[in-house]
Amino acid sequence: MPEHVIAVVVGSLRRESFNRRLADALPALFPEGFELRQVRIDDLPLYNQDDDANPPESALRLKREIREASGVIFATPEYNRSISGVLKNALDHASRPYGDSAWAGKPAGIVGVSVGQSGTACAQQHLRPILGYLDMPTLGQPEVYIQVKDDTFDADGSLGESTRTFMQGWVNRYVDWVQRHAG
Repeated sequence: MPEHVIAVVVGSLRRESFNRRLADALPALFPEGFELRQVRIDDLPLYNQDDDANPPESALRLKREIREASGVIFATPEYNRSISGVLKNALDHASRPYGDSAWAGKPAGIVGVSVGQSGTACAQQHLRPILGYLDMPTLGQPEVYIQVKDDTFDADGSLGESTRTFMQGWVNRYVDWVQRHAG
């Protein structure tokens, strides 16, 4: 049984999502005692406060999976210089009703990969104040803004050497962050 389960939220529904590929490659970089589990957000209806008294099963499942986790990693794409609607929807579902947020206190990490030169920097800068409001201590450094290049991923889906080296440094910092902040 792992000491720490880390929920991974991929903010893209695209089948060939670069952020899903990054999320799929992350578990190989974590030490023993950590288990990464991607949580599903593609089946959540649009958040509607009228449903707070009787939330859909998919929202209850999301909240349960977040509550069971020691921490959360967000792999976010950048849509129009911000986070995706599906990611915002998941954040809203798991934070409601007011006073019953599953996110509170969970140590967060943010990563992102994009074909754009800024590598999701704007999306991550929009996500950080949301996570702050949700009371999630969020790892500040190093920041992960990866631009997709020919050597970002290997043919088997693993991270290319330079990306793997950089991400290993981030993972090491995030592991320390979780150990310091997880309740």
